[in-house]
Amino acid sequence: MSNENDGSMAGRGPGGLRRFFHQISQMANSPWGSGPGKGDDDGKGDGKRPGPRNPWVTPDPADQRRGQKPRGPSALDELLRKGRGGFGGGGSGGGGQFSFGDSAKLWKWAILAVVAVWALFSSFHIVPPEKEGVVTRLGSYSRTVGPGVKFTWPAPIERIRMEDVRAIRTMAIGSPNATDENFVLTRDQSIVDIAYEVRWSVRDPELFFFQLADPEGTIREVAESAMRATVANFDLVQAIGPGRVEIERQVQQRMQALLNEYRAGVAIQGIAIRQADPPSEVDEAFKEVTAAQQERESAINLARAYERQILERARGDTSAFDKIYEQYKLAPGVTRQRLYYETMEAVLSNVDKTIVEARGVTPYLPLNEVQKRLKTPEAAATKGGE
Repeated sequence: MSNENDGSMAGRGPGGLRRFFHQISQMANSPWGSGPGKGDDDGKGDGKRPGPRNPWVTPDPADQRRGQKPRGPSALDELLRKGRGGFGGGGSGGGGQFSFGDSAKLWKWAILAVVAVWALFSSFHIVPPEKEGVVTRLGSYSRTVGPGVKFTWPAPIERIRMEDVRAIRTMAIGSPNATDENFVLTRDQSIVDIAYEVRWSVRDPELFFFQLADPEGTIREVAESAMRATVANFDLVQAIGPGRVEIERQVQQRMQALLNEYRAGVAIQGIAIRQADPPSEVDEAFKEVTAAQQERESAINLARAYERQILERARGDTSAFDKIYEQYKLAPGVTRQRLYYETMEAVLSNVDKTIVEARGVTPYLPLNEVQKRLKTPEAAATKGGE
């Protein structure tokens, strides 16, 4: 049988080779062969239903010529044919859903719609009233636009970056807590712990974006440098007390001058010192010194107030004496008598007295006691009536 098969393969060439592999698949009874039964190449069958056909084996024209019924296309061929028809490749019969020309038109319109939406949304911008927009063209600065509706070239040709130029921003340096101390050296070689805030705003957005790599970090470093240079011109007592306002003013001026040299596009709105105390190790001693200084200032203020009071009273007495002297020059006797009566009234009005004349002693009349006794029943009767 082997020799016969070898002779047949040699005589038939490629067609015989295909039949050879087809017969081997049938004899092996694999799921790809037709199985031993009706329709075998040898013409001998047992009447059973043939097995599934091998989809990878092309039908032999010789088998069709011998009278075998041609087999239909495989499931894989049918699936490929339907796929080609769905994408416009249905052949000349037009069995597909769309032709190739219709599909190309749909893709063209879809691409045009996407491009139009992208161009619209990347070219149309609304800048709020409190902001300004910096337009860059291919990454380089182009122009600065104000509030309103603005148009640019579509991205990525031109891009716009908005910045709030009216907001006042606050940067805290140091802290009132002991965990974050910011020591500064004073003129008298003392150390003071200063915590302060820097209020700033963006003045030129294009400089703010392109001149400095880290604008906020630069502002912080400039503030620390300006504060150290300014406090070095003040004593410790001035730094923790009456010199704060002057320190804040000088620090603001120094910061603005340095940032202008850097072309940072930043405006310093103000400096506010929140704390100016000596180090925590000597804080209690400095507090006692401060309390003693405050007591000294309080005593000085009280003495000055008493001084002003005495001076004003003396000036008043002098003015009154000058007026009396004017009247005395006009009528000396009357004025002298009047002064005597007023003086005696002022001296004797609040004391018990005994009047003694030249001829003897007048019997004493306890007028004060009588007046007290008269006033007491009246007061009791008044209370009883109520």
